[in-house]
Amino acid sequence: MDATDRPDVEKLEQTECWHLLEGHVLGRLAIVVDGHPDIFPVNYVVDNGSVVFRTAKGTKLLGALDNTPVALEIDGYDSHTELAWSVVLRGAAREVRRPEELTSANAASLEPWQGGLKDHVIRIITLNLSGRRFPVTQPDIWKTPLSDPRRASFE
Repeated sequence: MDATDRPDVEKLEQTECWHLLEGHVLGRLAIVVDGHPDIFPVNYVVDNGSVVFRTAKGTKLLGALDNTPVALEIDGYDSHTELAWSVVLRGAAREVRRPEELTSANAASLEPWQGGLKDHVIRIITLNLSGRRFPVTQPDIWKTPLSDPRRASFE
């Protein structure tokens, strides 16, 4: 049985998946490096039905551009509804080089958290977008102040 076939798991519509992606700035990029999966945190923006991020030269850039599919995942928890959610975007990564695309990405305030020169702009062309929402098993645990993602990032 697929997890999304369970009655307590709600499959999210595409528009809601995009809304959640647009409302966040940090995701996990899954790529294949030397034949093995690897995951990197990336700051991203949604731009024209795709996701764009900046990176420097290195493993992430080489893995993203080696002609294998990539994935970007975000997730969260709504303490008011006691529901968790997850969104996964699968696609093909390519480097943005055309001036009009670079202008669009720059206008979207694409700013990485980590310092240093991030002179490569990468766009993930969306091939598949899916999401789900589900109740957590022990909502009281997830309501603690330390689990608030806005606070936890500063602790």
